Amino acid sequence: MDTPLSTIAVVGLGTMGTGIAEVLALAGREVIGIDISEAAAVGAVASLEASTARAVARGRITEQERAAALARFRTGDSLRAAADAELVIEVVPESYEIKQQVFRELDAIVSPTAILATGTNALSVTRLAAESQRPERVLGLHFFNPAPAMKLVEVVSSVLTAPPAVETVTALARELGKEPVAVGDRPGFVADGLLFGYLNQAAAMYEANYASREDIDAAMKLGCGLPMGPLALLDLIGIDTARTVLEAMYAESHDRLHAPAPVLGQLSSAGLTGRKAGRGFYTYDAPGGQDVVPDALTPAAESTAGSGREVASVGVAGSGTMASGIAEVFAKAGYGVVLAARSQEKAEVAKGRVAKSLERSVAKGRLSAEARDETLARITAAGSLDAFAEVDLAVEAVAEDLEVKQQLFAALDKVCRPGAVLATTTSSLPVVAIARATARPEDVIGMHFFNPAPAMKLVEVVRTVLTADDVHATVRAVCAKIRKHPVDCGDRAGFIVNALLFPYLNNAIKMVEQHYATLDDIDAAMKLGGGYPMGPFELLDVVGLDVSLAIEKVLHKEFRDPGLAPAPLLEHLVAAGCLGRKTGRGFREYARR
Repeated sequence: MDTPLSTIAVVGLGTMGTGIAEVLALAGREVIGIDISEAAAVGAVASLEASTARAVARGRITEQERAAALARFRTGDSLRAAADAELVIEVVPESYEIKQQVFRELDAIVSPTAILATGTNALSVTRLAAESQRPERVLGLHFFNPAPAMKLVEVVSSVLTAPPAVETVTALARELGKEPVAVGDRPGFVADGLLFGYLNQAAAMYEANYASREDIDAAMKLGCGLPMGPLALLDLIGIDTARTVLEAMYAESHDRLHAPAPVLGQLSSAGLTGRKAGRGFYTYDAPGGQDVVPDALTPAAESTAGSGREVASVGVAGSGTMASGIAEVFAKAGYGVVLAARSQEKAEVAKGRVAKSLERSVAKGRLSAEARDETLARITAAGSLDAFAEVDLAVEAVAEDLEVKQQLFAALDKVCRPGAVLATTTSSLPVVAIARATARPEDVIGMHFFNPAPAMKLVEVVRTVLTADDVHATVRAVCAKIRKHPVDCGDRAGFIVNALLFPYLNNAIKMVEQHYATLDDIDAAMKLGGGYPMGPFELLDVVGLDVSLAIEKVLHKEFRDPGLAPAPLLEHLVAAGCLGRKTGRGFREYARR
């Protein structure tokens, strides 16, 4: 062990600094909080008193532990107060000039054995270390906000950092109850390096008027299980802060995906920096507030009564998991469903899959036996599309192949009655190209369900330039009846979810390719630091590496952005037949069942 780290100074008593000080004091460390602002110091003490009082009330700590923690925390208005500290963590504003000044002054104050840590998430640790007289004892210690709650701590080494210093702060992080991940020095490190590229693309998507802020945020929450949508998260982080991080990332990567979307600069310049200002992408009840209030961009309450076509019966084409799931969704909602496959046998197998799903719901107490029987009775298995002659809505869920879908829609065009709505569940193909296979492209629309369809609440409703208004209204009304949340988007590659999700996954693969961080550390960083339900490599293996590669190729082909080119490692794994869980091996190996 390098240094015991019993006395620790925290420089900068904003929200993050105060949170770090609380974590340290509760863990038994003597903590010196330093800020040139007396108000900040007073606020930090008040915040620590209030948060520890809440912890006592909730039974997390005792009153004695609270009193001891408060006694271990003291404040000062000068860096000289850090003279006895064995570790100094600075969390001052994201400015090289300010941080370098702090390090230069600390060099003359603290012990030669003291470790100096920067809390930056955007600036170069190496550049900050080079300005110090002890670069081997300078590293990054990146906590996440709120520090008392968030488990992730990124321990950032520069080429100058001595291993014993890294080992010491890593051990400290574990003693604090945190999960440290070791990363190299580049802007954003792991979690923010992946997160901010995704946030930037969401801002650009909104700026392009491709989808509303509400639909973008709902799509990522419901389609990916994220705790917060990207635009709401930008408001929480601070739009000015996000822009600073992206500028630092772009300066190093020169990747256009990191070039800050102009809307971020415009909002920052206007002082609309998010929650702290009371307005950003959304409007809040007050500066610093968290309750969104209606503004000029808030969509009006939806009313589709009388504006769409009547839908009483539905045809679902396909025999796979998605087709069965969609048939189950419609049947549960009371629709008569024709489930058609290429043969009667395949159709019966698909209906049998629905029966098993419904039986599981009964076993878990989510569905009554009577409702199960009624739902299954609404589904008719058919071995030919001819059974779609009288349906009001036909939904295809066949292979993700443009030629296959075009052939199917040409057949639907001949079979389905005039006025029937024809919907494709494609996740990556141009809907208009499918629509043009018919003589009625105005009746064609995208309905992108997510797997498993019975559980996932999101449907991306994809209009082409030819889709009729009443067809769009019909599908939105149907989504409401089947209890799905529709989000509107135009007909371009990836729609909302995949267009934002897969570049993020691709960037995670590039991190591994560059030996910047391990699979496990990247997955841990995104789950612990970003609140993601799965790490990127867990998700890639579940989705299927071949499916992921196909989507990334489509995105790259449409947007022609070099940053969207599929990572070679992904292509190599697919070529080797390592496709994820379904083959027993992808980025990780899985036990055969």
